[in-house]
Amino acid sequence: MLLFLISFLLSVNVISCEYRDNFHEELFIKPLPSGHVNTFFQFTTKWQYSEKENLHHTHLAPRSIAEIFYVYSLRELHVSLTNVLWRYESWGYPVIDAAPGAEVWAWFAQEEQNTPEKIDEQWRKLVATLSGLLCASLGFIDDTNTVQPHYTIRPQFYASAPLNSTYVRYSTLPHEVVCTENLTPWKKLLPCGHSEGFLSLLNSNHIHSTNYHSLGIHVRQLNPGKGTGKLLEIKQTVNLVYDQILLGGQDWSVRKLFGQGLSGSCPLAESSKIYLDVTHSQQFDFTPSPEVTVTSKRGGIETSFAVYDIKKEIPGRMFNLAAVRKPDAKPAVTLISPPPLYAKRYILGVGQERGRIVTKVINTHWAELNVIVQENIPWFVPVYLHTLSLKLPNGQQIKPAAVKYIPGQQRRRAYHLEVAFRLPARTTVEMSIHFDYIFLKWQEYPPDANHGHYLGSAIVAAQLPVARNYTGVPVDGSLFVDSFNASRPGYYVQIRTESLLLTLPVPDFSMPYNVICLACTVVALAFGPIHNMSTKRIVIVVKEAPKSIWTTIREKVGFGGKGTKAVEGKENQSHEKSE
Repeated sequence: MLLFLISFLLSVNVISCEYRDNFHEELFIKPLPSGHVNTFFQFTTKWQYSEKENLHHTHLAPRSIAEIFYVYSLRELHVSLTNVLWRYESWGYPVIDAAPGAEVWAWFAQEEQNTPEKIDEQWRKLVATLSGLLCASLGFIDDTNTVQPHYTIRPQFYASAPLNSTYVRYSTLPHEVVCTENLTPWKKLLPCGHSEGFLSLLNSNHIHSTNYHSLGIHVRQLNPGKGTGKLLEIKQTVNLVYDQILLGGQDWSVRKLFGQGLSGSCPLAESSKIYLDVTHSQQFDFTPSPEVTVTSKRGGIETSFAVYDIKKEIPGRMFNLAAVRKPDAKPAVTLISPPPLYAKRYILGVGQERGRIVTKVINTHWAELNVIVQENIPWFVPVYLHTLSLKLPNGQQIKPAAVKYIPGQQRRRAYHLEVAFRLPARTTVEMSIHFDYIFLKWQEYPPDANHGHYLGSAIVAAQLPVARNYTGVPVDGSLFVDSFNASRPGYYVQIRTESLLLTLPVPDFSMPYNVICLACTVVALAFGPIHNMSTKRIVIVVKEAPKSIWTTIREKVGFGGKGTKAVEGKENQSHEKSE
């Protein structure tokens, strides 16, 4: 028995050594100048594996994600489910940007057998698999709302060969609603249980009541070095924005935000840290006081972070981070510094014949910026390339540096437009394109046809020279701590605009209803008489003379015979004479 126990322990030790993976959980809290509180959860799993492995045997990484990555020959995958639009003008830039609704884009492996036709087939299978994995309506993604970005989408994985946009697919579902059915399967992909570590704070009651919430899954393949195999990075994120006024004032705490305190860290996590932005929080006292305060200089901007290591907390003790305004603090007017670049989008036009899609790109920086705008327009909104215009506030036209346009086909392909131009310093450029309203088939309208059709968000991409209001993690980093003192020549940013609601000409759906009612009424009224005439027969019935009372009594008593009949005849005659 002792030998069996020793061999079992040795086998467990050998198996554990084969897994070269680690798990980290992070929480970033940033009080926003607008009075909101931004909380960003990031769960990162890194798995180093050899090229001979097929990703079917996992340890900390979710097997479903690893199998999807292997079966569909992916190099990078991004899935996000978002409710409400991120307010760039007042909140700055998020750590990871996402479009309202559902957004999916993926890079496939650049292999000879991956032809465009096969990639399209793999893409359809991929979104169908993700739909079942996350309990979302991603199955509605097809060729009619999928595009191949050429300039906008940049890869974040290791590539040994020049990249080709043929291997990338992008699509959005702006009308997708995020609910608890998406949060529960998302939680099951993490190695820790729902009551352990930072995952215990993600309660549906306190997530779906926020001003902004977004779930994300980001997977990419990295190269750790020569002769060391490959590295798979799986990052799951949750971005939430709370309104302090609804919480009862400017004071906030983890218990107020999430409904409970933090019971500890995940046992499987190598690090569990909370990063609190205290750059503009001199008027608040934080409890408990941070042991470490880090000053990060990035892109000419200096930011201070208070770091809390949950691994060092006493096990079983509830941790609650609270911010309380100082009693002697004077009321201060918070100045909201807008980010260097943000955008707005809307529809212009009168009537239901023609209209314009307008995207305004605002540059608040002192230098000009190179900007790329991508439009993914559904097939039922025909746009005209010759009406594309880039206009300054003084009416001067700007010539685009590059234009990529793929015309759409009705019921087969969406309109795809990418425009690259130079945005002058401290100015606004209005990009507009004309479109027509068209009639659809009556079965192509949604159940609530008068509500309208959604147009997905446009993407505005640029390389910023400064990191003002920028909190993104660099491409060569994985954890949030990698963004400290991570100055770069430029900071790539993507901005998602509003999702537009377009009301197309709607036929009079009451006419079929009236016709159905009239036809049913006519059939109902005509069915009765026709059925009676075709099924009933007319029969002549001979009615006998009524009997007298005396005759009825005698029949009841039981008298009969000829005498009785004779007497009855005389009685009838006498009765008739008397009458």
